[in-house]
Amino acid sequence: MARNILILGASYGSLLGTKLLMAGHNVTLVCRRKTADLINREGTEVRIKLRDEPEHRSIRSHDLPGTLDATPPEDVDVSRYDLVSLAMQEPQYNNHTIRVLLIKIAAAKLPCLSLMNMPPLPYLKRIPTLAAMDLEDAYTNAGVWDRFEPGLMTLCSPDPQAFRPPGEGANVLHVGLPTNFKTAPFADEAHNRLLRELEADIDAVRLDGHDVPVKLKVFESLFVPLAKWSMLLTGNYRCVTPQEPQSIRDAVHGDLTRSRAIYEHVDAIAQRLGADPSDQVPFEKYAKAAESLLKPSSAARAVASGAPYIERVDVLVKLISHQLGTPDPEIDRTVETVDRKLDERVVAGGFGAD
Repeated sequence: MARNILILGASYGSLLGTKLLMAGHNVTLVCRRKTADLINREGTEVRIKLRDEPEHRSIRSHDLPGTLDATPPEDVDVSRYDLVSLAMQEPQYNNHTIRVLLIKIAAAKLPCLSLMNMPPLPYLKRIPTLAAMDLEDAYTNAGVWDRFEPGLMTLCSPDPQAFRPPGEGANVLHVGLPTNFKTAPFADEAHNRLLRELEADIDAVRLDGHDVPVKLKVFESLFVPLAKWSMLLTGNYRCVTPQEPQSIRDAVHGDLTRSRAIYEHVDAIAQRLGADPSDQVPFEKYAKAAESLLKPSSAARAVASGAPYIERVDVLVKLISHQLGTPDPEIDRTVETVDRKLDERVVAGGFGAD
């Protein structure tokens, strides 16, 4: 049965959207009207490398069995959808029209699968230790999540690496590292059956007889997506330096001993919260994957381009570590570096106080 999936975000969200379209499901991408007009006219294109093939394949939505449309947030009819995927950067949810749409989604009690690096607060409230913590300062506007029931929110670790190629249209996405989306369960088993249905449908897709990477993997553990925190704190946020941004590879491999120490400290935080060691990704596996990540992280690129706000998983992990009584000077130093660079960019861009 074809499901109707609403995805907030037409960039990274188009990767999951393409996988769903290949499986015969229907997808709506929420984005700016100009981007929506482009997608409705030309469709989307996701470039991905199949196993044992040297070049990327271009997968175009017009050629797929599912139906794709795109719309600005103010035109969304939430009654049409079985599932919502949150695939924007966390600061974008503070936009007025997005906030209004979130209110409608929460009121409709739709299950929400987040693809954000920054976990929505309702998901964190499902973890008893975190539910008692003060974590709001890590968010651009924590209030946008107030209306959501925690059991209707789950988190999917956005491990695949993808970006819009420079000079290409807003409907094109290039997948650099085709790993899997790993999702924690919902509270309601009916919603978990929907996730497992989508998992099986995506897994069954073949392209010219070939398996297509980037799967949706559903886990029983609530803590599986927290494994991404170690990667973000070891690599992504350390791409921000006092000078120009560095690649994820250089951030990780510039000092492997220090990187391992950060990685294992964040892993230990996740385990204090309830994660099983089997939920985590070994440092060696991450370090190997980082060898091919030759660009700065999206967070570092955003800071360098003058963004006044970015997702602050680094601040979130710092707040958690301090409230657990296990602060780490390397994490604190990373937060200070990012804070300083954001302040520099805000002042340079004219966003500072008069």
